[in-house]
Amino acid sequence: MSRKPAQRTATRRGAAPAKRKANARRPKRPGLLDQAVAALPFSQATLTRIATWSIVGTVGAVALGVATWFGVPAAVGTAVANVVGDAGLKVDEIQIDGIKRMDKMTVLTQALDQDSRAMPLVDLALVRERLLKYPWVKDARVSRRLPNTLRIFIIEREAAAIWQQHGQLMLVDTTGVPLEPVSTDAMPDLPLLIGEGANAQEPARSRLLAEAPAIKPLVKAATWIGNRRWDLTFASGEKLQLPEGEEAAAKSLRKFAELDAAQGLLRKGTIRFDMRVPGNMVMQRPLGQTATTSVGTGE
Repeated sequence: MSRKPAQRTATRRGAAPAKRKANARRPKRPGLLDQAVAALPFSQATLTRIATWSIVGTVGAVALGVATWFGVPAAVGTAVANVVGDAGLKVDEIQIDGIKRMDKMTVLTQALDQDSRAMPLVDLALVRERLLKYPWVKDARVSRRLPNTLRIFIIEREAAAIWQQHGQLMLVDTTGVPLEPVSTDAMPDLPLLIGEGANAQEPARSRLLAEAPAIKPLVKAATWIGNRRWDLTFASGEKLQLPEGEEAAAKSLRKFAELDAAQGLLRKGTIRFDMRVPGNMVMQRPLGQTATTSVGTGE
């Protein structure tokens, strides 16, 4: 009678290990976090690096903020930033976009001229300020791409005309900013500005010629006279003298374009058209011969 309970007890005790063994063979289903990580387009090693840089950057930023809040000397904050740089957040690559005329090595030199290459210590505003001092640079954007890349995007000025002064030729942009010298044998096909301060009048010259689209392609050069008015020289050799004042000059040029379309003033042997006096145009021909024609300018 006493053996049966002992056998039942032994059977129950022996069943438990078998059940645990069966459970151990059952595959464990991945959790939601594991599934999300597996779906990312990164390897485990890459994710580890990203996490490390994030932690280092956060710790560095917090340390710098605390140091600033409690008035810790700047040298301590610099030391913290350098530690962050040694941990991997430092400039190892510079990406430059937008340059056509600017020298790439010049941009690199201005970007790397820093007391430290640790990312937190790179002075983005200083790099931009340096680049804006170069004539070709109209604007510049400088930013960080963690962990190790400095991005520089430059917007360059566009050459709009050639400015001639005292025998020197200089490219200028649409606002008249001098860009760089140009030689006579390498002049691009651009309008020619002549005279003292003519470069600053490039916007006015552009507006003036826009008033007469048919005449604009025929003009070879525009000379700024006495800091007050324009003389236009045509590719065919004639010169047109315009009155002072932007509005008066525009009216005279429009009238000249109408007369040229109706009568063909150009390429007829005339040397000079003088429209400095509103309402009149004096045409000078070779050998001192002149002819005066009254024209209405709407005044």
